[in-house]
Amino acid sequence: MSESTRAEPTRAEASTSAEKVRDEIDRLLADAGIREDRALISRMLHTAVQLGQEGTDRLDLKIASAAIAEMRDAFGLFRPFEGVPKVTVFGSARTRQDDPLYRQARDVAAALAAEGWMVVTGAGPGIMQAAAEGAGSRMSLGVSIRLPFEEKADVPVAEETHVVAMKYFFTRKLMLMKESRGFVCLPGGFGTLDETFELLTLQQTGKAEPMPIVLLDARGGGYWDGLRRFVEEQMEPAGVISPDDLDRVLITDSVEDAVAEITGFWRNYDSLRWVGDRLVLRLRHAPSDGQLAALNAQFGELCADGAIERTAPLGAERADDDLLDLPRIVLRLRQRSVGSLHLLIRALNALDPVS
Repeated sequence: MSESTRAEPTRAEASTSAEKVRDEIDRLLADAGIREDRALISRMLHTAVQLGQEGTDRLDLKIASAAIAEMRDAFGLFRPFEGVPKVTVFGSARTRQDDPLYRQARDVAAALAAEGWMVVTGAGPGIMQAAAEGAGSRMSLGVSIRLPFEEKADVPVAEETHVVAMKYFFTRKLMLMKESRGFVCLPGGFGTLDETFELLTLQQTGKAEPMPIVLLDARGGGYWDGLRRFVEEQMEPAGVISPDDLDRVLITDSVEDAVAEITGFWRNYDSLRWVGDRLVLRLRHAPSDGQLAALNAQFGELCADGAIERTAPLGAERADDDLLDLPRIVLRLRQRSVGSLHLLIRALNALDPVS
């Protein structure tokens, strides 16, 4: 029987084949000594096998293979610094060393590094080099992109900074955003605006946890004010965004205000987690009865039903041993209110600790 006339495998044959693949993958993982998160690793391997079985185009396979290899390299870069807070600095690769913006980037990175924050950049010239210089080699991490024509950062900076190189912009952008707990964007071109709007989109849609975002200009600069005017004069009247979508961003020309915005966002707020339809916010100190009543009066409309309440760790959190020592509040958040969550977090950060 020729290949063209051979019958398609029956459902039973396909099921048997899939079971054999799963058994082989399980055996491979056991031989490799992999014990933790085996289900996730098995799923990745099984997906790779399916790509081969489905006759996936070679270029598509190269993209998938390179992407996962690049992410593995980046995970390895960040792994030793898992417990250190990080801030990513975005900005133009074309900014010269005598530009006031270069000094702003260097100064804000130095100030954040002095507060114990590692500074993540795209490991290129311009603003990226300035931020790496300001933070110093010990407090810098770089995720570079391989381009055929862009300048490289000065060799001393590149050599002294922890760097991983990426082929694809999408994997680079993922790693520049995934590990950080704050972002500072300085004026730049298409790439900088792409990164800035990606941040705003992730925050607006709730696809990323709330994070502080600072749009930092040179003293007296009007770059980000131009963006604000465009948002207020064009986007808001057109109804393509909500009137308060830019409220979560600080636009400033002050390094001191930028640092205060990044560090202050974590004054009381620690993290969040969804447990079913309940949103749990973990804090450094719990609100008092009076403070909780004030929070409900101000933010009760964010609740789909019920109210904001103090809570002990929920069952799923206890099962995962997930930050059980922290106080927390819980609410059933209206899904359309997820973009306003930063307002509640700012209010929590403004609470005075109860003695």
